Amino acid sequence: MSEADCGIEVYLTATPGTGGRIKAEPEDFVIEEIASPPPRDEGGKFTAAVIRSRNWETNRLVREMARNLRVSRQRIAFAGTKDKRSVATRLFTFEMPLEELSHLHLADVDVLDAFPTARAVEIGDLRGNRFRIVVRGMAVTGEDGRRIIEKTLEPITRAGGFPNFFGLQRFGSRRPVTHLVGRHIVRGDFEEAVRTYVANPIEGEGEEAFDAREALERTGDYRAALDEYPESLGLEKAVINVLVQRPGDFVGALKALPWNLLMMFVHAYQSYLFNRMLSERIRRDLSITEPVAGDLVLPVRADGLVDRERWVPVGEANLERVRTQCRAGKAFVSASVFGAESSLAGGPMGEIENNVLEEEGVAAKDFIVPRVPRLSSKGTRRELACPLTDLSVAVQDDTATFAFSLPRGSYATCFLREVLKDEAGLR
Repeated sequence: MSEADCGIEVYLTATPGTGGRIKAEPEDFVIEEIASPPPRDEGGKFTAAVIRSRNWETNRLVREMARNLRVSRQRIAFAGTKDKRSVATRLFTFEMPLEELSHLHLADVDVLDAFPTARAVEIGDLRGNRFRIVVRGMAVTGEDGRRIIEKTLEPITRAGGFPNFFGLQRFGSRRPVTHLVGRHIVRGDFEEAVRTYVANPIEGEGEEAFDAREALERTGDYRAALDEYPESLGLEKAVINVLVQRPGDFVGALKALPWNLLMMFVHAYQSYLFNRMLSERIRRDLSITEPVAGDLVLPVRADGLVDRERWVPVGEANLERVRTQCRAGKAFVSASVFGAESSLAGGPMGEIENNVLEEEGVAAKDFIVPRVPRLSSKGTRRELACPLTDLSVAVQDDTATFAFSLPRGSYATCFLREVLKDEAGLR
């Protein structure tokens, strides 16, 4: 699957790309959370821990830590997911005494700091992430590479940010199908949601996994698939096992997955819709940072984070005032992350939003999921542009090293795609 399959259809910049590849080694993609940890409390029932992991997907890391510590995975919380092929430093909380955490022993997982606390970490505890990313094998070298990078950065700096797409990681870097599963869930087709997740072979994944999925796609034989699926597809096997025990229980089969992954399906579909809206805004040559009449603008809170739950309608009367706020980085133009209680923009952005929803054949009521109420989503809005801070770039021969910080919920790869313009190099 391509970026376009995930709604990422255009570039903001018109410069030629450098080409190149990220993540040649996990150490080429270093992430450090900018977190607000819960306060230390010697009598607290939780243990907060800063953990550095190498080449660990978040759900698998949580599952293996739970298994290693012999506790339920529900007793482990984290503030945000991270790329698998990376060296990631992030905050977790464990519902256990500090001394029990000393029993954690996993390859390429190090506890850098730990302390007792009275509450579990939450998504709101993550403010952003710092990145150090190495791009290797650029098609342009030395001064030519440096010049292209500088020219690419000019319009991004002038605009005040790059397009705030949801990156491929949101949909599954190797197997971007989460939004397709989510589409079937909101349409109430749970059988097709299960099939899309557990079967549906896609070129690029391992041969053993591809062959097993292809056989299930062809035969529909879940009992045979339970034996044929490799252990690396542990989540898929859990889903299949339910169908072997209770044929036809597709809702129950989905419930065998972790709740955070189930929610990701619906959220990924919402992300796909947002990406399509942002792509169309750029395609129409409308600024992603300068509001026009009809836009809904998100203010920046006192803590520096964008308030995605409160928006200001833009009309002719307040247009210049809101534009001044946006230029100062105190407000951001937005698009819908569509759900059951969404408000749509007016003007050109409203036309874009309504067109995308009409083409998808989706309505607000679809995001109320009565058979699995927990998967219902009221929706929100998201800023169209993502600002870069603390940016530095070093170029040597065919290698460039980027260091920068991004607010939470944004994707470093969506900045780098403007530079590389090489989709394969970002995977």
